[in-house]
Amino acid sequence: MYDMILKGGTCATLAGIIKTDVAIKDGKIAELGDIDVSKAEQVMDVTGLHVLPGVIDSQVHFREPGLEHKEDLATGTAGAALGGVTAVFEMPNTKPSTITAQDMADKCRRAKDRVWTDIAFFIGAAAENAEKLPELERQQGVSGVKIFMGSSTGSLLVKDDATLASVLASGQRRVAVHCEDEDRLEERFALVKDGAPVKMHAQWRDAETAVRATKRLLKIAKGVKRRVHVLHVTTADEMEVLPEYKDIATVECTPQHLTLNDEWYEKIGTKAQMNPPIRAQHHVDALWKAVNQGVVDCIGSDHAPHTLEEKSAPYPQSPSGMTGVQTLVPVMLNHVNEGRLSLERFVDLTSAGPCRIYNVASKGRMAKGYDADFTIVDMNAERTITDKWIASRCGWTPYDGMKVKGWPISTIVRGNVVMHEDQLIGDPQGEAVRFAECL
Repeated sequence: MYDMILKGGTCATLAGIIKTDVAIKDGKIAELGDIDVSKAEQVMDVTGLHVLPGVIDSQVHFREPGLEHKEDLATGTAGAALGGVTAVFEMPNTKPSTITAQDMADKCRRAKDRVWTDIAFFIGAAAENAEKLPELERQQGVSGVKIFMGSSTGSLLVKDDATLASVLASGQRRVAVHCEDEDRLEERFALVKDGAPVKMHAQWRDAETAVRATKRLLKIAKGVKRRVHVLHVTTADEMEVLPEYKDIATVECTPQHLTLNDEWYEKIGTKAQMNPPIRAQHHVDALWKAVNQGVVDCIGSDHAPHTLEEKSAPYPQSPSGMTGVQTLVPVMLNHVNEGRLSLERFVDLTSAGPCRIYNVASKGRMAKGYDADFTIVDMNAERTITDKWIASRCGWTPYDGMKVKGWPISTIVRGNVVMHEDQLIGDPQGEAVRFAECL
């Protein structure tokens, strides 16, 4: 007997996108094929729907501990589940920063019985913990090491080449990096420091700021033979350089950098403000070219909420960041329906890609023995994204009012239905994501 059968769906399998049933037992995929429904305690009819491997959002900021007025692990993962996301990797720039074994243990304790999806946490790299990173990166629940070359505070900012080389030389797992050159940011801050229109954000943090940091990272990583993952790439210039380093470097884009352009500063003001910035359309076009050329390895939302009150401060006092975990699936499915990428490529970018990059164990594909994580979507559903739908504590999305085609119908995490038709189901049952290098 199986615990559940998903019956009649169009499934994104390793053999292609085909009509097949899926049997689930003990949280794992037990069988694919034409399966007798009498062999299951529960049958979910998914006729007319697409069953995809569970979407993994490998870059979120859920703000706990220390900044829970913006978001916490419960509200953040609720948004993820409502958006069809089955696992998230959470970033270390909380208060305190996640840089010690004690910090990591505290986050894992906070997640227990409160998270709706599976979860892992990044350990932050800093000068004071560089020697301990080989040990820290192998703790349970750790997705990897995160470096901020710009746009962070205190010890999490790794701005000089010597510290960057020291961190990259410590450990083995892939390192995720925010690439903006802090020296150039400081030099150019005079452009906006006395007040400016928010559209100046992309002038202060110009393309050269990103390109300079990415080139520095790639050169040093190559020298110390360390695998890196370049987060939220935004420029045409970087996408010309990155293919030369595919042996050591993987690449992320965000839905917002593929969807919004610099005209959105006029439309939604500081809600469009994030780091690196939303840029001009020619950069957006270059990102899509990189997606279609295979340069981009995954899509992450960089979900980074702030309250509307905080966002209402005059620029540049307004904080950078926007919500995104709940809208990743519908926004990207809309791009699929509009012909910008195939559904197979969407699956590769949001399921298989994160698993390749971070060596995730037993997730990311629809195959016997893998975790029964599924994002079930209606590719023909037409909906409007609204602030009211957003579960994040901050309660807003830059996509408010946007009509999309393609919508998450059910979210299944290790065989547990946690969301169905825009409603959370049962109690939070998320667990720690496992990684092959840490088993």
